[in-house]
Amino acid sequence: MTLPVRRPGRALALLRARARATENTADPLWPARLAGDLRELDADWQESAEVCADASWAARASGNSILGLLHPGQVTAAGLDPVAARVYRHLYFSGLRYDFRCATLQSLTEPLLESEHGPLDCYSRALYAFALLGQSRPEGLAVMDEVLDEAGDHAKTLHVLLHGLWLGLDLDLVQGAQRLLALSTRPPFDAGTDPIVAFRRAGALRRLGRYDASLAAIDRALDLLPPGDTSIQADLVRERSLTATARDLHHHLLVPGGTPT
Repeated sequence: MTLPVRRPGRALALLRARARATENTADPLWPARLAGDLRELDADWQESAEVCADASWAARASGNSILGLLHPGQVTAAGLDPVAARVYRHLYFSGLRYDFRCATLQSLTEPLLESEHGPLDCYSRALYAFALLGQSRPEGLAVMDEVLDEAGDHAKTLHVLLHGLWLGLDLDLVQGAQRLLALSTRPPFDAGTDPIVAFRRAGALRRLGRYDASLAAIDRALDLLPPGDTSIQADLVRERSLTATARDLHHHLLVPGGTPT
């Protein structure tokens, strides 16, 4: 987890807040404690996104999804401290993203976009773009562009957008894939060392019919995974199998009189 540093010791304080949130995700009070910790630090939207996305993922991985600990009313209620409100939103909306509940995420976000309490932060709007892109809604591309104007090189935000483009299979096949490839080479991804980005690239290349390049991307993603990391290895292997099958079918169809097997 990469965190911006606004003063000495801040990154350590944020890491401690994350660790405290994830040490016992079965405890129903951990979201409130995290909200308190980040409120005390006066965390900005980038810091909240970094901590909350990781905490929501950790809770889901341990079988204690944030969706079972919070309810929508807590996320959309008016009158909360702005930092705490953002924490609950980041946690819950991330949980919806990880479960691919795009329609629910869209329905919860749109009233907040029209709220009189001020504009939503960049990460929340990225999650809204994900909800639209994941449903192959073309208006998601416009929301994505607005987010990109503000996001800079904030990796967590860019990952949300990559995820939406990857999920939106019916989103203008060529445009969606090309936008994903362009986004995957934007800083901080231009170093080419992120296995998730390589995984997303592989899917886009497969959709464009560039099968050999797709297989090379997925092999790189597998090689970039930390030793012993099994959290997404099965997804990568499935992507490789799918691409290899698509390539073989394509080759069979190009052979005169060939019969796909």
